Amino acid sequence: MKRLSILIFSFFNLLIFTSCEDFFDQESDHVIYSEQDHLANWSDSVYSVMGIFNKLQVIADRTILLGEVRGDLVTLTNDASADLREMANFNMSGDNQYNQPRDYYAIINNCNYFLANVKKELKNNRNQYIFMREYAVVKSIRAWVYLQLALNYGSVPFVIDPILTKEESERDYPRYDLASICDYFLNDLADIPERYETEFPTYNVVRGNDSRMFFFPLNIVRGDLALYLACTKGADAGKSDFEKAAGWYFKYINSRNGLNSIYPTDTRRVEWRIGSIDWNRPEDEFRSIFSSEGYSDNAELITMIPGDSARAEGYYSELRNLFNSTEQNDYKYCITPSTRIAELSLAQVNACLASNGRSVSYAPNDLSQHRSGDLRLSSVWDDDSWMIDVNTGTRTQLQTIRKYTTKNVHIYRRQMIYLRLAEALNWAGMPRLAYKILETGLSDELLRDEVYPYLSSSDSLWVATNFNLNTKYEVLTAQDVANRNSTPNMQGIHSRGSGWTPLNDYYTLVDESENGYVMQPDSTWAFSQTHYDQIKARQQQYVDSLIINESALEFAFEGTRYYDIMRYAMRQADPGQAMEQFILARRGDANRNIVRGELKNSLLQRSNWYLNWNGKLGLDVK
Repeated sequence: MKRLSILIFSFFNLLIFTSCEDFFDQESDHVIYSEQDHLANWSDSVYSVMGIFNKLQVIADRTILLGEVRGDLVTLTNDASADLREMANFNMSGDNQYNQPRDYYAIINNCNYFLANVKKELKNNRNQYIFMREYAVVKSIRAWVYLQLALNYGSVPFVIDPILTKEESERDYPRYDLASICDYFLNDLADIPERYETEFPTYNVVRGNDSRMFFFPLNIVRGDLALYLACTKGADAGKSDFEKAAGWYFKYINSRNGLNSIYPTDTRRVEWRIGSIDWNRPEDEFRSIFSSEGYSDNAELITMIPGDSARAEGYYSELRNLFNSTEQNDYKYCITPSTRIAELSLAQVNACLASNGRSVSYAPNDLSQHRSGDLRLSSVWDDDSWMIDVNTGTRTQLQTIRKYTTKNVHIYRRQMIYLRLAEALNWAGMPRLAYKILETGLSDELLRDEVYPYLSSSDSLWVATNFNLNTKYEVLTAQDVANRNSTPNMQGIHSRGSGWTPLNDYYTLVDESENGYVMQPDSTWAFSQTHYDQIKARQQQYVDSLIINESALEFAFEGTRYYDIMRYAMRQADPGQAMEQFILARRGDANRNIVRGELKNSLLQRSNWYLNWNGKLGLDVK
């Protein structure tokens, strides 16, 4: 394995070219002059793909940090670096280690080189494509990396051919904004045969990791591209793109494990024990999902960027040391949960199911160790221990964020797909269907009984056409919980931390009992499209607020928060004000002016949402 790693590293040193002038590493002297086709044999293709994985490691930490430190769910301690502080305050300088666009373009150039030279049309003696799996994998990675560039810089030089000479690096390339990036790659990924949406190359175990966890599934990337494209057009104008996003996410869920397969939410959660509640000891199956990185039909983790165990081995993720007290950082963590996530968690009403499975009581709101409200925060955040220096007697508070206990960086997991599916469904005009993902989970039986009766005929047709759920999806009931029945495989995402949501009187859908029918003068009921649309519009706004809060409760500290807020803000009448309202709440509602003073640029101006690199890269750079 060590020799293989050296070979891969050596091969890809050749592919770190000079770049679009300033955006690539200008100190590299390695330039390939391509006079013949390359990558026509299996070993070269393997080295190419593995080398691209190697380059992804460089942007792994910043993918998480840029998505979390700029959000509202964490704050920095006094031990945080200047680079992190610049990130949090929206004034990242050109030499900030996390503001290096050349690292993204190095990956893109390697992908461009592979796609331009791989013999994807070659077939074996069974008439099967030899390199199509690798071709699909690299196309998906390139689209994902370009999406990260656009999300972070707003507008970027767009290059789809490999840059092999200094002259090529000095050309003027067109700039693409987020919408253009999404639109281009939705079309670019359309040429992948359907079977390769789920078939991955078989590289087996690489440095202790199942290589199937390294890939970026095509239908998830397509879903993300369509979702962001829709948001750039606004809540109403993007309806068809929201429908497409929902379709891609659902296709991933329904085909992830092959035809006629299922990929349910599963029923793990953290909850108060039924019948004999001990307010100091919740039953916790939630935290275990973050330490499991194996591939299986029911795995929570979908995609990760692998890291090394020690700094000397190559790429070492610093996330464990930034979020946790460790020996390597002298027990001084840099990033800690914010007042905002504590307030949001506390605001949830936890419905404790009775042993009869028919009623609930509500947990008290004055429990210690973040155990009031939603329990997911207390499950993953431990700040109740101290270390005392035996010589000085100095007390040092310790922190553990249990989402960061492994060497690898997690990118996609199952609940992300379900919540983004809910987001897309809501703005595709299906708020009740989206709400059921939060409240109960989905099954054919539930759609029949609790969704279709509330839909118009056209909406019913759309759901029936696009959401053919496998009959093996079974929603967990209160009686299943009371009887400890382990057969059901679906539950509402809110129940993962806030108790039994279907019986929670404080968590309901507005206008839940209504539909589009109105009473006529002759005392008969008639369907009114106007009335139906008014109900649906109110529900969409309400469900949108539920989803953005649920994303915080479920994905806090995982690097998705800033982008979740960005999508939410883009759908509002005043995006800048919506963005600012979230970020100013970091230190709690009472301290918004303190955060306002810390921010170096006003988020009311959309260009300040994005990074700027030396005045040459960013949304406001022409």
